Amino acid sequence: MRFCFFQRGVLALLAAVLVTACAATRTTGGGTVGVDRDQTMLLSSTEVDRSAAKAYQQTMREAQSKKLLNRDPAQLARVRGVARRLIPVTAAFRSDAPGWQWEVNVVSSKELNAWCMPGGKVAVYTGLLEQLEITDDELAAVMGHEIAHALREHGREKAGQAAGLNVAAALGGALIGAYFGIDSGLGQGVIGSVGDLAFMRPNSREMEQEADRIGIELAARAGYDPQATISLWEKMSRVGGGQPPQWLSTHPSHQSRIADLRVYAQRVQPLYVAARRSP
Repeated sequence: MRFCFFQRGVLALLAAVLVTACAATRTTGGGTVGVDRDQTMLLSSTEVDRSAAKAYQQTMREAQSKKLLNRDPAQLARVRGVARRLIPVTAAFRSDAPGWQWEVNVVSSKELNAWCMPGGKVAVYTGLLEQLEITDDELAAVMGHEIAHALREHGREKAGQAAGLNVAAALGGALIGAYFGIDSGLGQGVIGSVGDLAFMRPNSREMEQEADRIGIELAARAGYDPQATISLWEKMSRVGGGQPPQWLSTHPSHQSRIADLRVYAQRVQPLYVAARRSP
């Protein structure tokens, strides 16, 4: 049954590759932070989003079966409250994003982890909330960064890049799920044997920088202090012994990232001030 599902996904995405091959696009507006890189997309956004939704639902079902999903109502309300403020301001980068079928859940795990799949499927791990004693402003920085990946469709972009090397390795809903760093104790049907395929290559530094800059603007527009990104990184450095945690393991160094974020936190400060003044 699993093989048949994967085979159908392969056929559907192969067709998408043929239709959309070498299509250059700009997924988002530049915003105040000025992210304006053109992207080459080889896969259909509709198919990628559909595959991501399936992978997300499967992962959440498995978390539920292990009693790891949304165990603390207060934590869930807090995370969803931050999301409710961030989601409307995604319109600053793409007008369709506020209307996505957003889902936001909390998974009980010691990992310092958070991710947002294509189409707005978000998970935040309790390790991030508890080990860092994270503030709402810092939580908005994390979630804004992960949402920015979805806005820019970095997962779709990477899948297309991998397809250029090995089309089969870039196909199927399982690969979408595995890419987003799902806890090794969850999503066994999602991760399985696909973890070493080409699609699993890390985000480029360029993608990470884009997500940093868009994320800090999203937080500011939602009324969260953009300077909190700096305190977040100071906490990350202490917890990780100078190294980023798993969810940031492929990102730039702490020093270079903080230097860049200081510049962009200052740039979006007027957006934060304006948001705080709004009723």
